[in-house]
Amino acid sequence: MADVWSCGVTLYVMLVGAYPFEDPDDPKNFRKTIGRIVSIQYQIPEYVHISQDCRQLLARIFVANPAKRITIREIRNHPWFLKNLPRELTEAAQAKYYKKDNSAPTFSDQTVEEIMKIVEEARTPPQSSTPVAGFGWAEEEEQEDGKRSDDDEQYGEDEDYDGEDEYDKQVKHVHASGDFQHLLK
Repeated sequence: MADVWSCGVTLYVMLVGAYPFEDPDDPKNFRKTIGRIVSIQYQIPEYVHISQDCRQLLARIFVANPAKRITIREIRNHPWFLKNLPRELTEAAQAKYYKKDNSAPTFSDQTVEEIMKIVEEARTPPQSSTPVAGFGWAEEEEQEDGKRSDDDEQYGEDEDYDGEDEYDKQVKHVHASGDFQHLLK
């Protein structure tokens, strides 16, 4: 049985902007707050305009005996909850939307190795392709004005740049080490 007390406190805070059981004259006095909770002593300030349906819902939530409190199902059918509820959020619409064919598999039959092979193949340009500057295939990527590409400037002439970024290197390292296997269980 789900307890809705905390839902009521949250609703009250959203509507009023204060906690329901704090003493308005002494909100930091924890003992008074506990006493007000035990005696279910709360009130909605006059300056806060809340409908009768909402007041009645809060009164059904803030009940000392949990067995006598309104349930989630009853809340979902309460007039205040249903008022202006979009049709697609009704229980009937949700049930229809989430109804699935359980016979269809919901996962891939491919292994991680097969997926990684596909990714590697996708990264390799076709052999018949002509290298094009700007797409990472040309051996020397120079701009029209003769300047070198950003990669050359970033790594300098002396540094080796193998065209692989830090992410690619990390993925290969993790894959080679087998550290990802625990994620598959």
